[in-house]
Amino acid sequence: MHNYLTIDVEDYFQVAAFADIVSSDDWDEMDQRVQANIIPILRLLKQNSVQATFFVVGWIAEKHPEVVRSIVADGHEIGCHSYWHYKIGDMTPHAFREDTAKAKALLERLCNRKVTAYRAPSYSITKKTLWALDILKEEGFTTDSSVFPITHDIYGIPDAPRFRFTWPGNGMEEYPVSTVVYFGKRIPVAGGGYFRLFPYWFTKMALKRINVKEKQPFVFYLHPWEIDENQPRFRHARWFSRFRHYNNLGKTMARFERLLGDFSFVPLPDAAKE
Repeated sequence: MHNYLTIDVEDYFQVAAFADIVSSDDWDEMDQRVQANIIPILRLLKQNSVQATFFVVGWIAEKHPEVVRSIVADGHEIGCHSYWHYKIGDMTPHAFREDTAKAKALLERLCNRKVTAYRAPSYSITKKTLWALDILKEEGFTTDSSVFPITHDIYGIPDAPRFRFTWPGNGMEEYPVSTVVYFGKRIPVAGGGYFRLFPYWFTKMALKRINVKEKQPFVFYLHPWEIDENQPRFRHARWFSRFRHYNNLGKTMARFERLLGDFSFVPLPDAAKE
């Protein structure tokens, strides 16, 4: 069974965990590492003949256009991950539209193709921000992968469908980030901090359960900064934010390599072409 591989292209200083201590006004002064981190990921994907959807932050694309060009040159799909990587709930609808349109236009210019897939920063399509879906539709998006069907302090729609669905009244195709159900509870197992937190044997078992028992593909995600154990540390950040961000960075690449060998992956389907 083909599963869906997604890479969220942002740098370590742009994550929500550090938003309270790192202003976007300071991003230009930071040690920017995304260009170096994307190289081993692309190399590993090529070695395994795997194609993925890369959701790229517009700010990264503007500062490092070679990152987008290298992704496209290897045959991967490009999706939009906003321009400023602000959570949707922190923006007005007008600001969200401007941010989204700016990022979309920039990415389309760099990759010379339509960009129709979107993923919100920090999975911030929640019940309070469903208004954003209509704006996405109006801006030409047909596919979204912003819903995390769990309860979480930052994101989540706990009662959302766990697998692909169409938004009623909107028509956009949604690909929720995957969870597995144990004892009636949804457990996030398909990437990011959860991939680093859980031992690999548990991740593999849970993902196989989705494929074999539920006969569904899963949606997996990874960030380039998650393979970079030498990234600068924000030692004055809150302890839980540090734990979320820095836990097991040194193990990510080896686990990712095992994952590519254990499962089959493709990019997210383009709803505009279906």
